[in-house]
Amino acid sequence: MLKTALRNVLAHKARLLMTALAVLLGVAFVAGTLIFSDTVGEAVKNASAKNLKDVAVSVQAVSDPDTGAGPGKDGKRTTALDERLADRIRALPGVASVRSDVTGEATLADRDGEPIGNGWQNRAVNYQPGKDGKDGRYRLVQGRGPASAGELALAETTAKAAGAKVGDTVRFATDGPVLTKKLVGIVATDDPAVTAGGSLALFDTGTAQKLYLHPGQFDELVVAAAPGTDQQALTAKVRALLPANRAVATSGSELAAEQARMIAQQNSALSKTLLTFAGIALFVGVFIIANTFTMLISQRSREIALLRAVGASRRQVVRSVLVEAALLGLVSSVVGFALGAGIAVGLRAVLDANGAGFPDGPVVVSPAAVLSSLGVGVLVTVLAAWLPSRKAARIAPVEALSSVEAAPAARSLVVRNILGGLVAGAGVAVMLWVSTLNSGDDLPIAMAGSMLTLTGVIILAPLLSRPLVSLAGAATTRLFGVSGKLAKENALRNPRRTAATGSALMIGLTLITGMTVVGHSAQVAMDEMAGSALTADYQVKTSTYVGLDPKLSAKVAEVPGVEAMAPLRGTGFSTDAGPGRDSGFGFLRGTDLDQIGKVTRLTVTQGSLAAVKAGGIAVSESGAKEHGWHAGDTVRVEFYDKKKTALKVAAVYADNEALGSSFASTALVDPHLDRFRNDELLVKTANGPSPALAAEIRRALGDSPLVKIQNRDDLRKETAGQIDTIVNMVYGLLGMAVIIAVVGVVNTLAMSVFERTREIGMLRAIGLARSGIKQMVRLESVVISLFGAVLGMALGIFLAWAGGSLVGSSFPTYTLLLPWGRLGLFLLIALVVGVLAAVWPARRAARLNVLEAIGAQ
Repeated sequence: MLKTALRNVLAHKARLLMTALAVLLGVAFVAGTLIFSDTVGEAVKNASAKNLKDVAVSVQAVSDPDTGAGPGKDGKRTTALDERLADRIRALPGVASVRSDVTGEATLADRDGEPIGNGWQNRAVNYQPGKDGKDGRYRLVQGRGPASAGELALAETTAKAAGAKVGDTVRFATDGPVLTKKLVGIVATDDPAVTAGGSLALFDTGTAQKLYLHPGQFDELVVAAAPGTDQQALTAKVRALLPANRAVATSGSELAAEQARMIAQQNSALSKTLLTFAGIALFVGVFIIANTFTMLISQRSREIALLRAVGASRRQVVRSVLVEAALLGLVSSVVGFALGAGIAVGLRAVLDANGAGFPDGPVVVSPAAVLSSLGVGVLVTVLAAWLPSRKAARIAPVEALSSVEAAPAARSLVVRNILGGLVAGAGVAVMLWVSTLNSGDDLPIAMAGSMLTLTGVIILAPLLSRPLVSLAGAATTRLFGVSGKLAKENALRNPRRTAATGSALMIGLTLITGMTVVGHSAQVAMDEMAGSALTADYQVKTSTYVGLDPKLSAKVAEVPGVEAMAPLRGTGFSTDAGPGRDSGFGFLRGTDLDQIGKVTRLTVTQGSLAAVKAGGIAVSESGAKEHGWHAGDTVRVEFYDKKKTALKVAAVYADNEALGSSFASTALVDPHLDRFRNDELLVKTANGPSPALAAEIRRALGDSPLVKIQNRDDLRKETAGQIDTIVNMVYGLLGMAVIIAVVGVVNTLAMSVFERTREIGMLRAIGLARSGIKQMVRLESVVISLFGAVLGMALGIFLAWAGGSLVGSSFPTYTLLLPWGRLGLFLLIALVVGVLAAVWPARRAARLNVLEAIGAQ
């Protein structure tokens, strides 16, 4: 039986080629994901290890409890790490050296004044030269290290992005107004934060302290140990020197373990996402594999009957088919793994080209990736072939010798339809329940309901194929005559085969359609929210959220052409509203109450704005409903600065995204701020936005590269761009599933042509031309593709409607809107898929020799 399995693989290699391609693509996706994840993870880990190479103990400052979690009101942090503590640590036995680090953020401007880097990854550190005048952490590529207040050095990638050369004047900002310093050196760094799109600026220690800390203070003390020193014992000695609750000491090994954990966590999200889509691709491949083996077994029924007649048992027949599947899966998986390695390299290059900036490192092919990829490919292929193998074993020798293909038993279809109805019904019931929910926490329930619904429809696909294929066939018959009618009958001849082929395409289009509908609806909802909340022409804030200087902010109102300007700054609070009411946390925004109505669409539904000006607060309708508040109520709150007070709910207003859950006057909010900064400015102009006016506003704010000025179109594009990025990523990832589905259509048609060789010969003999044969096969392909597309799109729209309520919890204006243009495009793509998938099978059918075809067994 093993020899028989090997002979069957070699004898039907052309027919199995398309099935092998489906397995190959799915395994390539899995292998590419695992290799990419291992490669990037190892590269980042190695780069991080270089930074920790000489670190025995790291002493990091804990924020001063008197200044809260962030900087003080002067914008500078206060720490307990100073030179005296550094000297005491240096005096410990086993300490080789102590490096004193100052870290902060600096956003640099390029030659056009635009910011470079990536927000929070725009790092700034102090350059600490040793006796040789060089800092061991940063290798000098050009020039020298900064030595005075007017100098700085940049990382190579940062200097290139800024278009700066040694000797140039560089413009940057740390928390507001623009600063300038002379570039005296360029350094190399392996810091993953910098290579991944951030920037790095280096100052002398005194300048760095002046920018970020108080004189003589540090953020971190890095201890290097003498050879042979026990790291844990040294860490314990360092801890004994630290002031309580003001600093923490961590050993180098603990830092390395924490970094490894963080790297694994960061890679985990991307890997899980990619593996999910790989699973979808393999799931689609199951239908193709099962279809192929079902058709092969039908074609080999006489051969199987002879084997049974000469003594082969049912178990041997099953094993023979499964060995054939395992060999196919193994060969396909090996080729797929090689292709996956190429995908991993290509994916890394594409992401690097788009600014990912992964550290350099070799391609990592782990034994786990090899075994997982090959194991998945073989296992999926064998499982998909299991049911066809059982069907082969159940064929009676006499029945198989007298009939090429028996019609499916009516009972088995009835059982299948009942099972499918129960599963689909359960899924629909869950999704109808989901449609009444409105919390993102219910997403796992929605995913379970979607899987149940999709599985139920797949089981019911043979039943659903009859009316849908008949409807499509009626159109093809009317348009194409005999060829159209033959195509319809061929598609209906074996509903299981048609259903399995169409289901492969249906899965991909279900997910693509669902994501498209939800993404389009969310995008429109965000547009409506932005339009309904703001009447301002500009929203002004900083790219790193450090806030805007109120004195500079006031100058914006004086810019010619500015009609109104309202600042927004806020603080958090907690509340215990009393018996029968919810307690929780909130965020209170402070603003100019005389200007806020000019820059937002403010609708007061209870109380009045005048009462808010008298010292009360205004609460949104959803916030009031959540806490059970009404205009006139008094609530006890505790602000983040630990101060407690009673506040009067002076007004309730219609939900407004710009104002958040509550607002009051700046006079009420300011005493509770850790740092006196505006989070954003809302600016209304007299004649609408213009580039010249935006430039004037930027100049009023010190021409800082931190400043981000956006009009309403910019805000819409920013939010829409995020959604489009997600949807386009899904398109790309699900494209693999659609390609595999196309392979399935080609495979089914090719084997169907082989199966109907005698029939095609008879059609040719009674006068049907070659063009008619081609047209028949093409129309059959189109009918199957349209069946899968219509079913998938309908199911995708239903799932988007039911699950849309979860998205609506974040967007109050969310309503289901169908992007008819894209849906029409999907249908057109299905037509094109049907035509292209039939090219080879149609040509093969038309080229059959009439006499040989009629005489075929």
